[in-house]
Amino acid sequence: MGNKKESIVELIRSEIVDGLIGPGQKLPSIRKQSERFGCSLNTIIGVYQELEDQYLIYSRPKSGYFVVAKEALLPLLETKRIDFASAAPDSSSIPQAEFRQSMNKALELFEASIFTYANPQGLLSLRQQLIKLFQRQQVFPSPEQVFIYSGAQQALHLLAGMPFPNGKSNILVEQPTYWGMLAALKTQNQTVIGIERTHEGIDWVTLERHFQSNMIKFFYTIPRFHNPLGTSYTEKEKQRLAELAKAYDVYIVEDDYLADLETNSKADPIHAYHGASHVIYLRSFSKVLLPGLRIAAAVIPDSLIPLMQWHKHAADLSTSVLSQGFLEIYMKSGMYDHHAKQMKALYHERIRYLKEASQRLLPKECLYTVQSCGGLFATIRLSDSINIEDLIKRLENRGVDVLATDNQFLSSFRKLNLLRLSIVRTDEKAIEEGIGIIAEELNHMRFTSNPPKPFFRL
Repeated sequence: MGNKKESIVELIRSEIVDGLIGPGQKLPSIRKQSERFGCSLNTIIGVYQELEDQYLIYSRPKSGYFVVAKEALLPLLETKRIDFASAAPDSSSIPQAEFRQSMNKALELFEASIFTYANPQGLLSLRQQLIKLFQRQQVFPSPEQVFIYSGAQQALHLLAGMPFPNGKSNILVEQPTYWGMLAALKTQNQTVIGIERTHEGIDWVTLERHFQSNMIKFFYTIPRFHNPLGTSYTEKEKQRLAELAKAYDVYIVEDDYLADLETNSKADPIHAYHGASHVIYLRSFSKVLLPGLRIAAAVIPDSLIPLMQWHKHAADLSTSVLSQGFLEIYMKSGMYDHHAKQMKALYHERIRYLKEASQRLLPKECLYTVQSCGGLFATIRLSDSINIEDLIKRLENRGVDVLATDNQFLSSFRKLNLLRLSIVRTDEKAIEEGIGIIAEELNHMRFTSNPPKPFFRL
C-alpha cells in the first residue's frame, strides 16, 4: 500500500506544482479520489495528510481540502533547472587558463601565417600531430590522407554534395541520427534513404539489400556512442560493415565524434578493419574541447583525395590557422591528452550513474538505452499513449529540460516516441533528481491516459 500511496502523493503534488490544480482550488473529495485511483478511503486520507505536511494543501472543517495560496508555492515553482538537453560542454569543465595560454602561443608562432591563405587541406604540422592521435585508435593514415575542416559540419556538408568514385548518388543514414547530417543532406537536395537503428542494433539483411540494390554512394553511421541512442556497435558488427562496404563498393562515413571518451581499449573504429579503402573516418573536437574552436579532421581514402582537395578549397580556401595552431600546441604539450582523460572519467561516471538511476527510478516497463561504458547520450522510449510534447512541457514546468528526437528522423521515416537525455551539464545530484521527476511525470501520465497502453519492454 505504501508504494500506491507514494505514487498518488507525487501525482497530486505535480498537479499542484504544474498549476493543473490552482492556488485556492478545492480538491476532489476523499471518496472521489479513492474511486479515481482505485484505492481505499484510508489511503486517500493518508495522501491528504502527507500533502498537508508538505504545506501544499490545507483543510477547512466541513468544507474539504484546498491548495495553499500562490505565495506559499513559490519556493516549489522556482526550481533550479536540470539540463538534460545541452550537448555543449559546461564552461566549468574547461581549463580556460590552459586554453588562453595555448591560444596566445599560437598567435605568437603562427602570426606570419595569419596574413596568407594556408593549405586548404590543413597545416602539415597539425596533420602529423593528428596522425599520432589516430594511431592510438588503430587508424594509420599518411599525411596526404588527413584533411582538417572548419568543424565536422563542414566535412559532412562537403561529403553530402560531392561526387564519389563509385558513381552512385543515394545516401543511406541510420534512423534516428545526428540532426546536422540530415540538415546537410537537405540543403544539398540529396536522395536519402533511412534504415532503422534501435537499442538492439541494425537489420543486417535490410542493410545488405540497400548496399546491393539502391545505388548507395555512402552510408553515414555513428558506430560509437550513437547520437541520440547512446549505443555502440560490437566489434563483429563493425568488421561486418567494413567488409560489406568493400564488397558492394559503398563508402562508409564513420562519425567517431566521441572516440576520446571510449573506456574499452579494444574498441576499434570501422576504419581499423579490412575496409579502410571505403571508410571515411571523421573526428570532431567539439565535445572534448570547445564547439567554438571549429576544428575537425578526417582520414580520406586515396580514391577520394583529389575530389576532396578541390571541394575543400572551393568551400573556404583554408581552415582558421589560429584554431589549427591552438590545437597543435595543445596536443604537443600533452594538455590535450590530460584534459581528454579527465573528461572521459567525468562523463563515464555520469553515464554510469544515469544508468543506475534509470534502473532504480523509471517505470519498470520503460525501454531506455544507457550504456555504462561511456558517451554523452541516452534515450527513453515512451509508450505510444504518451504525448511527448505534453510530457516535455510538464518537465519544463518542473525545471527539467529534455529533448524530443523528431529532428533526428527523416520526414518520411516513422518516428519513434523518444526522449534524448544528455549528461554533459548534469552532476549526480541533478541526475538523481531529474530522473526522479521524469519517473513521476511518466507515472502521472499513465494514471491519466485513457485508455492506457503498456510501455515498451526491455
